[in-house]
Amino acid sequence: MHRTRLTAALVAAVLAAGGLVATATTAEAADAELARNGGFEAGLTGWSCTAGSGVAVGSPARSGSSALKATPAGSDNAKCSQTVTVLPNSTYTLSGWVQGSYVYLGASGTGTTDVSTWTPSATSWQRLSTTFSTGASTTSVTIYTHGWYGTPAYHADDISLFGPGGGPVQTPAAPTGLKAGSPGSTSVPLSWNASSGATGYHVYRGTARVATVSGTSATVTGLTPSTAYSFQVSAANEAGESPKSAAVTATTTAGGGPGGGLPAHALVGYLHASFANGSGYTRMADVPDSWDVINLAFGEPTSVTSGDIRFRLCPVAECPNVESEADFKAAVKAKQAAGKKVLISIGGANGQVQLSTTAARDAFVTSVSKIIDDYGLDGLDIDFEGHSLSLNTGDTDFRNPTTPVVVNLISALKTLKARYGSGFVLTMAPETFFVQLGYQYYGSGPFGGQDPRAGSYLPVIHAMRDDLTLLHVQDYNSGPIMGLDNQYHTMGGADFHIAMTDMLLTGFPVAGDQSRFFPALRPDQVAIGLPASTNAGNGHTSPAEVNKVLDCLTRKANCGSYQTHGTWPALRGLMTWSINWDRYSQWEFMKNFDAYNWS
Repeated sequence: MHRTRLTAALVAAVLAAGGLVATATTAEAADAELARNGGFEAGLTGWSCTAGSGVAVGSPARSGSSALKATPAGSDNAKCSQTVTVLPNSTYTLSGWVQGSYVYLGASGTGTTDVSTWTPSATSWQRLSTTFSTGASTTSVTIYTHGWYGTPAYHADDISLFGPGGGPVQTPAAPTGLKAGSPGSTSVPLSWNASSGATGYHVYRGTARVATVSGTSATVTGLTPSTAYSFQVSAANEAGESPKSAAVTATTTAGGGPGGGLPAHALVGYLHASFANGSGYTRMADVPDSWDVINLAFGEPTSVTSGDIRFRLCPVAECPNVESEADFKAAVKAKQAAGKKVLISIGGANGQVQLSTTAARDAFVTSVSKIIDDYGLDGLDIDFEGHSLSLNTGDTDFRNPTTPVVVNLISALKTLKARYGSGFVLTMAPETFFVQLGYQYYGSGPFGGQDPRAGSYLPVIHAMRDDLTLLHVQDYNSGPIMGLDNQYHTMGGADFHIAMTDMLLTGFPVAGDQSRFFPALRPDQVAIGLPASTNAGNGHTSPAEVNKVLDCLTRKANCGSYQTHGTWPALRGLMTWSINWDRYSQWEFMKNFDAYNWS
């Protein structure tokens, strides 16, 4: 598996926009304070912050007991805004107090010239102010504050919009045009028409609200295969929530059903079947019954771009105690008879696989099928590392990828799933760089210059989510990764695994873009990947810390400082690199898993 730390680079440019002052005939209305909760004394009430970047804090506060703290992340500049009702042909003064580097205050939708003002450095509270005029038909404007890409958190307080008061904000009308896209076995995509004046939309499954989004589409996940569902959508703004739209129904597909025949809580491990290292060779027949999924490491390509995958047992010269092919296959059958799953894992640190052509895709399907058939295996594990997956410039939407190596891999996996049917077990073992880093960076980014591999597993996971048995991200050999709390987390302790797993079970906006939200996976699809010992890789986590992770995620106990977004008693289990290394360490990892009380 992966043995080097990867980092991403972001090229950011600082653009400054000066405030413009226009004159207009002031409407005959009394001037008043129009910004709602400008001092953030009521938390973020009235304000909307991109990518969950904002939070009300008690210190520092310029006045009162609270202020805004907002943290830029990746391509998100931590914009916090509210829409305010105004009068046409009127003049307004926007002001506020800020602290931080590159803090902006502005207004958009004025109908004339939108304005902003900024400071490149405010080490203490600094007042920003600008003036604008509204157009002849303008009845609302959006006021906002934001930071800049790659800079630390900024603070804002006492935001004010002063001028003639407008009419009351009206509740938006119910959305129209609600329709369902092609359902999966556990998800249904929805889309609808925009409602004038809406600042967000609530999605309902039956009578239960299941999502709130800012755009006009959403994917409802966590559904049951072969089940009919009814959906409605409402529109909302500061005045309230509209009636619900007309209902639309959709029936999920049969799929393979959750779990792939695994126990409620499974132990997954990689078996060094094709090579030896310091841990020594372990025969298939000697793998203890505690291991529910055994991934054979590794099937590797004849060349990086051939797509032709080969697997062979470790040579006798390298592994003197290797069993014969016949004994190995017999041991595989014995494991399966005991209810275990044995998969071929493709890739690893040395097995770069780039399916850049349809010919490579087809060779991949043919050669992987041959391995599965020859050894009588239950399925496939994708462990693409290094430069196997990356995104071409301009490929910015994980829901609709265009890069050949990604598109062809998805096509190949769908073909294999269709060939073997509902019993086919599909697992993936990406590194955090290719998954959770996507919260900050995706591909080469809006300005170019980022590592194009950042987040590149996301389109594969998303496309296969209805056929995916397990995702076990490698929570090791990783640099610090930002969690949903917009704080960096470092491998080796419970905090890292809790934060990384919470992202998978909660979902997150990709590169901070709320309109491109990566939906949560089901908890039965998620296992946590850890090294079995300090010899196996960086980021080893002690058994006591592992137990804290499971306590927190399954029953919200022993969580430490990170606050999860839910509780998931159906979390599938743990994965480790590797069975061989765990044997070398007297089965410490396995014994701890066996002893853990999941109830």
